[in-house]
Amino acid sequence: MLKTSEWQETMLYHAVQPCGPLPTVCDEEGIYPYESFCETAKRPNLRNFRMIAIENEWLKATVCPDLGGKVHSILDKASGREILFHSGSVRPVRILPRMAFISGGIEVSFPIAHTPVQIESVHALTSQVEDRLYIWCGEREVRYGMHWTVEYSLGHDDRYLTQRTTFVNPTSEAHAWMSWSNAALPARPDSEFHFPAGHVLRHADVLEEIDWEDRDYRLSEFDRMQGFFWKSADCNAFGMFTPSLGSGLYHIADQAETPGIKLWLYGIGEHEKWAHLTAAQKESYVEIQAGPLLEQADNKKLQPGARHVHTEFWLPSTEPLNIRELGLPNPQLVDIELIPMFDWVPRSNSASWIQLVDAFQRGTLDRVPIPPDAEDCCWPPSGIELLGEALQWAAEQHGDKNKPLWSYYLGVWLAGKGRFDESIPILQTAGLDGSYALLGRLLRVIKQDFEASREAFNRISSTAWSLHPQVFIERDITLAHYGSAAYDEREQWFERVESLQEDGLVERKASFLFDKGAIHEAKTILDHHHFENVHQRYERSRLWNQITESLDCAEAPIPGHLGEDDLAAYGAYRVLAKKS
Repeated sequence: MLKTSEWQETMLYHAVQPCGPLPTVCDEEGIYPYESFCETAKRPNLRNFRMIAIENEWLKATVCPDLGGKVHSILDKASGREILFHSGSVRPVRILPRMAFISGGIEVSFPIAHTPVQIESVHALTSQVEDRLYIWCGEREVRYGMHWTVEYSLGHDDRYLTQRTTFVNPTSEAHAWMSWSNAALPARPDSEFHFPAGHVLRHADVLEEIDWEDRDYRLSEFDRMQGFFWKSADCNAFGMFTPSLGSGLYHIADQAETPGIKLWLYGIGEHEKWAHLTAAQKESYVEIQAGPLLEQADNKKLQPGARHVHTEFWLPSTEPLNIRELGLPNPQLVDIELIPMFDWVPRSNSASWIQLVDAFQRGTLDRVPIPPDAEDCCWPPSGIELLGEALQWAAEQHGDKNKPLWSYYLGVWLAGKGRFDESIPILQTAGLDGSYALLGRLLRVIKQDFEASREAFNRISSTAWSLHPQVFIERDITLAHYGSAAYDEREQWFERVESLQEDGLVERKASFLFDKGAIHEAKTILDHHHFENVHQRYERSRLWNQITESLDCAEAPIPGHLGEDDLAAYGAYRVLAKKS
């Protein structure tokens, strides 16, 4: 029995607050051209999500195209048990690349981890070919312009889900990429980790290499959040089984094709609260991950015209399995040339740019869209190669009020491509507050020209732009370079936002007070403000350590309400963010 079904499922959805109108170029907490988020609503809304399911006699796998094409559910039909962790809501939390990570299901990431579209809709198609059902999800991603498609399939008698992932680079440049498949499973103290023996990189408060023994580890043995990357393994199968739940999931793949193995857990103890941030109830989870690269600090280059394909298998189980006895399945899949490659998804932040390129290619001025306002957080995708020419054309052909906006977006697009020497002169002459704000950041970060950066921020005419927390913080970072010579100027700016309790402003106010020697006042601010939690960011922790060292109380532990984890800095997505 093979069956495909589709429906709309209503779920709780916590809306996210954009960081602001500054494009995410040279933004350590974002990745261009994607919008980043700084807050998650405490009160959820109701929202419908598209679901597609394929099932046979043994399994039912449900995929959600509206959440980046992730596997939402795997149901073991014989036992009626759900295999995957379900958070009970869509509740994004602060993790790069977009500060909007959601847990649960199986996430496939590309070209960075975690996937930047996990709270976005992607294309989806279904088909039955002979005795196998297929779901294809994907898009043409907007950072580099590469295609990705993840294929989920289920044969008539399969007791496993087959996942095949394809990346194609149709552009004229080679691009860096990484990819991990990330399955979240409900965690209990008796959850058992069935992983290969081998040499492992442990990522906790330190980065160290250890040997993973040939035995079953349990979650109760771990007292903190940490990740493990297998640098060598004596087999290429792994998984997790929880006796108290009577369910587990195993993964197997060809080691030559998919050698990456990772385990991520929160442990038993104080770090479990980090797992609760994404869920409706206080339930922890563990992530078992696989990929074509060995570590998340690794990248590969996909050359122009090149294709990458790797296949992996997810085996649900209601009993513990011996990973060394698992055989590699060999299903008959459709030829890779038949896997659909999807085009751009016309989302609100890309539809205008797709329309502009179409008008440019046709040479039809009457089809040129009205450019988005600079306040709309809608930036021209760096992955659309023709967009630079199209923006130049629109700016030259439209001698009307829209010309400054087209020029501004040309400068933004060039900066997003890393062409700063071309971008900066355009931003200097665009004459918009948004262009001056971005210019101020670029002149400081790229050119290390603090005086020119300060002048760019001073050219902003709108009070609202000047006082928006994102722009305010960028200016304050520039002014901090001048030390005591800029204390009065910084003080005057902070007086204009003194009643705002936004996390970033509070952090910068504490930093300013520390800079000018008001150390007790800086500590008081950090003592009394509860910040939203964020993974892999340590600015407040560093500031706390500086303050306590100055007060001769360096042994004071970093308070949990500062909202930063204690992991060692690690991960190529942060490297990519700095380069964007």
